[in-house]
Amino acid sequence: MNELSCSAIRVLVVDDEAPARSRLTDMLSLDPHIAAVSEASDGASAVDLIRREMPDLVFLDVQMPELTGLQVIESVGALQMPLTIFVTAYDQHAIRAFEANALDYLLKPFSDERLEAALLRAKTCLREREVREFGRSVMQMISTRNPAGSYTERLILKSNGVVQFVTAADIDLIEGAGVYVNLHMADKVVLHRASLNELQESLDPRVFVRIHRSAIVNVNSIVRLESLSHGEFDVILKNQARARVSRTYRTALEQWLGQSL
Repeated sequence: MNELSCSAIRVLVVDDEAPARSRLTDMLSLDPHIAAVSEASDGASAVDLIRREMPDLVFLDVQMPELTGLQVIESVGALQMPLTIFVTAYDQHAIRAFEANALDYLLKPFSDERLEAALLRAKTCLREREVREFGRSVMQMISTRNPAGSYTERLILKSNGVVQFVTAADIDLIEGAGVYVNLHMADKVVLHRASLNELQESLDPRVFVRIHRSAIVNVNSIVRLESLSHGEFDVILKNQARARVSRTYRTALEQWLGQSL
């Protein structure tokens, strides 16, 4: 079967005919992306397995005694159903299958190629879902690490037995100085024993923007930009200090400006 990068897929095959279930499970077992295949011989068992195991994909026979495939979806709830591919011997069920938001349907007897096409479609949907969920988890992780209002507002500097407090908003420019950084504030420069990356993570990214691999600037301190060659710029700060905007970090500054440079 065609390859598609996605996590291991858990499948449930629902059919009241044992030979039909066996054919599907045998074919699915050949696919390296299928991690497990469960079986249900009736609708009631299918409802129980779906609720209990929440498979990624269900091959669901439409015409079954007592509880049909459509009634299985009604019992579980359309929003709670995994991706569903209907399997039917009657093509008139196809329209109802898509009305029930089925991903696809297989008309018995179906070919290996037809099953492969349906399975590839399911893999594509699952992969897209994984990407969306990954994006949401990353955003949640970022918001958890630095929820609104929790960015560092005051830095504590220790040197020669003296503890000095620096308000983050007073910092115009942060420049790398070996493993530490220099904090540029108005008419003075102070060494801070922290790395540039540490400060970038702790300071509000709406105010402090990385403009170079060795520089972070307070955007509120920028007076003007001066164009240089090769797509680079200098930012001129309120205290007339200059800092280079490299091409690598130019996009971050453009995002803050809301326009291209």
